[in-house]
Amino acid sequence: MPAGASTAEGAGTPWLTVGGRVFRSPMILGIEQYTSVHLIAEVLREGDCDVFITTYDLRHDKPSVLLTDLDDVLDLDHFTWIGTTSYARGKAEALRTARMLHATLGIDIVKLDVRPTDNRPHEGETVEAAAELLDDGFAVLPFIMPDPEVAAELAELGCCALRVMAAPVGTGWGISDPGAIAEVIQEVDIPVIVEGGIGSPEHVVQAMSLGASAVLVNTAVARAPLPGHMARAMRYAALAGQYGLGQTLESADD
Repeated sequence: MPAGASTAEGAGTPWLTVGGRVFRSPMILGIEQYTSVHLIAEVLREGDCDVFITTYDLRHDKPSVLLTDLDDVLDLDHFTWIGTTSYARGKAEALRTARMLHATLGIDIVKLDVRPTDNRPHEGETVEAAAELLDDGFAVLPFIMPDPEVAAELAELGCCALRVMAAPVGTGWGISDPGAIAEVIQEVDIPVIVEGGIGSPEHVVQAMSLGASAVLVNTAVARAPLPGHMARAMRYAALAGQYGLGQTLESADD
């Protein structure tokens, strides 16, 4: 089941290592919105992803696919497995989901989301849940607003990376406050992933140009007319932003 990360083709140097598992690809794709195993396999390949994200739907009201069916069309051992609590509306649901993922699949890296009905991170409950999961031995990647104080608190607790909201999830609005994202990146010495509202390759380039270590995209790829093409576009945008960071001329006279 959970396995060490692969070396993603074209990706740069590792941006995160957790328990010997290495993250190289700057493109992370959420797959909660898919009902086709073939489409999941296509977007993960086209995105050159080295992370596979899975979850439990505690309410049993979301679309899903069977892992056994997916394993028939995609080598899941090629990926580092991360559990997500993306359906959790409160701290208790997030903790229950993470612990179920560990008990059944052995997953010990958690993409921690605590998002009430307004679909924005509840930072107080996120911090509390992160502290409990860290005490349980999980590696935690919490989702927060671009708040430097909360970011610093979570980094101090021992989170291995942070996920910072660019805009409300699923909107495609892009990065609402680039300065706030940059401030968070400067505040902490752990990797920062930009997520939420990423709607185009241009948004991905901007996120990486701010100094993000990776970008997590879901809706923009899942709802594209050709999700595989969009996944590839997002992949190259992430690499362009990554390799172009700090390379832009301040002025050009000719």
